[in-house]
Amino acid sequence: MGKPTGFLEYERTLPQKDTVESRKQNYQEFVHSYSDDQLNNQAARCMNCGIPFCHSGCPLGNVIPEFNDAVYDGRWEEAYNILISTNNFPEFTGRICPAPCEAACVLGINKSPVAIEEIEKHIIEIAFKNNFVKPNKNFIKTGKSVAVIGGGPAGLAAAAQLNKAGHDVVLYERDDKVGGLLRYGIPDFKLDKSIIDRRVAVMEQSGVVFRTNAEVGVNVPASELQTYDAIVLAGGSTIPRNLPIPGRELKGVHYAMEFLKQQNKRVGNSPIEVEEIHATGKNVLVIGGGDTGSDCVGTSNRHGAKSVTQFELMPQPPKDRTVAMPWPTYPMLLKTTTSHEEGCQRHWSVSTKAFLGDDNGHVRAALVVDLEWETDAFGRPLKFKEVEGSERELPCELVTLAMGFLHPQHEGLLQQLGVKLNERGNVDATETDYKASTDKVFVAGDMRRGQSLVVWAISEGRECARKVDEFLMGYSELERKDKAVSYA
Repeated sequence: MGKPTGFLEYERTLPQKDTVESRKQNYQEFVHSYSDDQLNNQAARCMNCGIPFCHSGCPLGNVIPEFNDAVYDGRWEEAYNILISTNNFPEFTGRICPAPCEAACVLGINKSPVAIEEIEKHIIEIAFKNNFVKPNKNFIKTGKSVAVIGGGPAGLAAAAQLNKAGHDVVLYERDDKVGGLLRYGIPDFKLDKSIIDRRVAVMEQSGVVFRTNAEVGVNVPASELQTYDAIVLAGGSTIPRNLPIPGRELKGVHYAMEFLKQQNKRVGNSPIEVEEIHATGKNVLVIGGGDTGSDCVGTSNRHGAKSVTQFELMPQPPKDRTVAMPWPTYPMLLKTTTSHEEGCQRHWSVSTKAFLGDDNGHVRAALVVDLEWETDAFGRPLKFKEVEGSERELPCELVTLAMGFLHPQHEGLLQQLGVKLNERGNVDATETDYKASTDKVFVAGDMRRGQSLVVWAISEGRECARKVDEFLMGYSELERKDKAVSYA
């Protein structure tokens, strides 16, 4: 606890952002850094709360009060060592995590919570600036080899941990560059791709081998994996949820990731091998109210869309916690992102019944209807009915479907390996052993637990790596989330 009275003296503040008009002109990150005094004050707000619920709120079990204390005193290398002991990639989570740790912050019961995410980002950026981040070369090798399939956050975390344990690790990535959703899902204005490149370079110097343009089960036969002592599946949940309504086949109706991936490829000067999708001068309809939908909003505005509208089937979330969202659980509250600030008409309780086309087979409008939701005693939605007389057409020349993902791709790798799938279509494995049904095959991240957060993917990759290490060696000295190191 840096300053006993800090939480009484300082209010929560976030770093300054570029103006809306200036940031819409490019795809660069636009959130500035704290000044030294601001960072010190924000770290001072962390209380000696007895039981730090932020630990349990964080899927990684980050040791948050301890690194806040080190930040307050300017002990940067210590703060970095505390942070990296539980989180391989704080430069990712410090930018794009919804911060469940902050939702569990004790100070958040009656005040604004500690700005944990921003402090985390500052720690890792200061660490890179001061050369605290060094390759993790393990000169005592085990002689064991592991193939990691998937270069997203789960695969990267698993590869980093297994390399740390002394195993020879080869990571296979089907795209031309490593990063998975970080690279080709999250826009550059939220996560500059040089941040990924910087981390991949450290991992390469540590000994991890990356094979890009290598889709196992397609241009790399799954049989090639049998030469490894263990296999980690970390390919993510990649099959998007469809909207099978009349007119779905019209031109201009796309999955969100088709749209977002193309723009990230443009910014990264990677080739686009399919017909390009542009929002310029168009009325854009985004269906889905989550982060992916928000990313479509921000990207459309940067394209110069004529208008951007976002629909959500569910009712509008509350602005504050309700009895159904008690502290310290993560509350489903109304969220206004920086992309929404840049221009978007948002509508809740709306269902899309059909897409309407022009004579050229291109979408021209969506047929929509308002919904009336029936809720339980706690205000949670149960079922809906259409509002009579509310049916109408909404002009749109581009539609992005951002309604989430169903499960990993089954064709190719999973079928060739013969792994068992569960009722949701994910690879069947528990979080106690991360072991798939096929011998020496393990699974982590969205491919196991289903669509989730980047912070959960990193946690899964770390925990899975420890189980693989135990499988190969009979024991593991890799960190356990439930046995976090104390720096008190």
